[in-house]
Amino acid sequence: MAPRSSPRPPLVALKDVRLQDGQRPLFEGVDLAIEPRTRSCLVGRNGAGKSTLMKLVMGLIEADSGDRSVQAGTRFAYVPQEPLIVGETLLDYATSGGAEPWMAEAWLTTFGMDPNKSAKGLSGGEIRRAALAKAFAEEPDLLLLDEPTNHMDILAIELLEKEIIAAKCAALIVSHDRAFLNRVTQSCHWLEHRKVRTLNKGFDAFDDWAAKVQEEEAESLRRLNKRIEAETYTFYRSITAQRTRNEGRARALEAMRQDRALRVKDIPREIHLGVDSGVTSGKLVADLKGVSKSFGDRPENQRVVIKPFTTRVIRGDRLAIVGPNGAGKTTLVKILLGELAPDEGTVKLGANLEPVYLDQSREGLKSDMTLWDALTPGGGDSILVRGHSKHVAAYAKDFLFQEGQLRQPISTLSGGERNRLLLARALAKPANMLVLDEPTNDLDMETLDKLEELLEQYDGTLILVSHDRDFVDRLATSTIGMNGRGDIVETPGGWTDFIGQNPGFLSPSPSPSWGGTGGGAARVGSVRSSPTPAADAATPPHKGEGDTSRKPAKLSFKDTHRLKELDALIAALPADIAAHEARLADVNFYSRDPSGFDATMKALDAARAKLDAAEEEWLEIEARREALAAG
Repeated sequence: MAPRSSPRPPLVALKDVRLQDGQRPLFEGVDLAIEPRTRSCLVGRNGAGKSTLMKLVMGLIEADSGDRSVQAGTRFAYVPQEPLIVGETLLDYATSGGAEPWMAEAWLTTFGMDPNKSAKGLSGGEIRRAALAKAFAEEPDLLLLDEPTNHMDILAIELLEKEIIAAKCAALIVSHDRAFLNRVTQSCHWLEHRKVRTLNKGFDAFDDWAAKVQEEEAESLRRLNKRIEAETYTFYRSITAQRTRNEGRARALEAMRQDRALRVKDIPREIHLGVDSGVTSGKLVADLKGVSKSFGDRPENQRVVIKPFTTRVIRGDRLAIVGPNGAGKTTLVKILLGELAPDEGTVKLGANLEPVYLDQSREGLKSDMTLWDALTPGGGDSILVRGHSKHVAAYAKDFLFQEGQLRQPISTLSGGERNRLLLARALAKPANMLVLDEPTNDLDMETLDKLEELLEQYDGTLILVSHDRDFVDRLATSTIGMNGRGDIVETPGGWTDFIGQNPGFLSPSPSPSWGGTGGGAARVGSVRSSPTPAADAATPPHKGEGDTSRKPAKLSFKDTHRLKELDALIAALPADIAAHEARLADVNFYSRDPSGFDATMKALDAARAKLDAAEEEWLEIEARREALAAG
C-alpha cells in the first residue's frame, strides 16, 4: 500500500500574530493559514481590522510579534477597497505590476474595458474592473480582494464569480455580498475579538456556525459570572469570619474579574437604526404612463435610456431597480420622484409625499467637512431626529462613531463609516418614501442585517437600487430590470424571481429565451405582470382568421367623466390638508379657540379620508380602463 502523501504546505501562514493600533491591540494570538487553490473569505465587523490583516498576509506591514511564513516564490495580487489607477491608459496601469501586455489586454477585454481608454475620469465600476483585470493578469498564486463587488453591477459580479471559480490561484476575499460569497468560497476566516476562527466550509454554512459560536461564548460568560458571584460571596464571608485574607483566592478572584471585563469589552456595540414614516402618503405614490427618456445633443448621438414604460407605485410597495451600470436606474428614480421630466408620457405623483433620497455618489459630503458638520448642517450641537432633539454625539454613537471622530474630517473615515454617516443623515428625517441608491456598499454584514430588519418593518414606500442580489431578494416585493438598451421589464418578487422569469434579459445582447422588448407591463393594484412578447404584440392578425381586429372596449362615459372629477379632486385636496395642518401647528390655537381647533381637526380628518377614498376610486377605474384596453 503506497504511503499517503503529506498535505501541501500553506502559501502563507500567520502564527500567534499581535498588532497594536495606538492604545488598543488590534490582533492578539492570530493564527491563519491559506492553502493553495483554496478560495476563502475573511469576514468581520467594520473596524475589526480585515483590511489590515490582508496587508499583514501580503507582508505590506509587519506585526508587533508573532511569525509570518511564506512558501518560496509565492506571487501576490491585491485589489484594495479603493484602488488607485495610475498611468496614461488602462493598459499602462494593468502592466504596471509586471503583467505581460498581451495578458493585461486580454483581461481588460474580459472585464469589458478598452485597453486604450484613458486611465483618468473613470467611474467607480470602471475603476474596480480595471483593478481586477490588472490583478488577474499578474497570474498570482494568491489573489486578495477587498470588497471587490463595490460599484460593480450584477453582470460584472457574475463574471467575477466565474473567473474566481475557474482560476488556479488561491483567493482571500473581504466582502459583504452574501450571494457572491455563497458562490465562490470554500472556507471562512472570522475575525472577531481580535482573533481569527476558521470554518472549513463555504460561506453558506457561516451563519449557523457563527450563531453556535456566539451561543457558546454567551454561555461561557454566564458561567463565569456565576463563578465570580459564588467566589465573591465565599471570599468576603471568609474575611468576616476569620479576619484573615487568602491571598491566593484574592488573586484568583481578581483574575476572573479581569477576564470578565475583557470579554464584556470585546462584545461589539450594535448599530441602532430607526426610521419615522412621517405623515401617511396618499395610496397612489406614482403613476407613470408611457414615459420615455433619451440623452444626446443631436439625433444621431442620442442614446435611448427608457423606452415607453408604464408602471404604478402604491403606498407600502418595496420596489427594486436592477440592471447594468449606466442602464438608467438613477434616471428612472428621478422620474419617479418628479425631479426629471420624461421626453414623452405622463408622471402623476401622489399626495403628501415626503421622500428621503440616499444617493450612491455621497453628494453633500465634502472631504474637508467634519462628521459633526455633516450631521448638523445648520450648526449647533443637536440634531432633530424623527421629531425629537438629540445631542449630535449621542446620535453619532447610535451609528457606532466614537466621540473623538466627531471633529475629524470625513476624508479620514472608511468607506463603511461614510455610508453609515449617510444613513444617519437620511434616517434622521421623517420620510414616507425611502429611496436607497446602492445602500450596501462598504457596509459590514451586521449593519446590513440591521438595515434589512429596519426596512422590513418600515411601513412607508421603499425604492431600492442595488446590485446586491441577496439584499434585493430579502426586501423587494417587485423588481424592475433595465438592460441598458432602453428595455424595461417588471415582475413580482425579488432578484431570483426576476431572473427566473426573464432569463437573458440583462445579458449584453438580447437572449432568445426572453421575448420582451421593454415598456414593462402595467400593474393592476399591487401586482405587476410579465411582459408580453414583442412579436405577439406587434404582428397584426391575418384577414380571414375571424373578427380579431375589433378595437378594444373603452370606459363608459360615466367612468370617463368620473375619472376627470377624481383627477381634479386629488390635485386640490392636498392644499386643503396643508392649510388645516398649518392652522393646527399654531401652539396657541386650542387655548384661543377650542371649538375652532376641534372643527379644524375634524375637517383635516375628513379631507384625508376624502383623499384616500378618491385615490381608491381612481385606482379602481384605472384598473378597469387598463383591463378593457388589454382586451
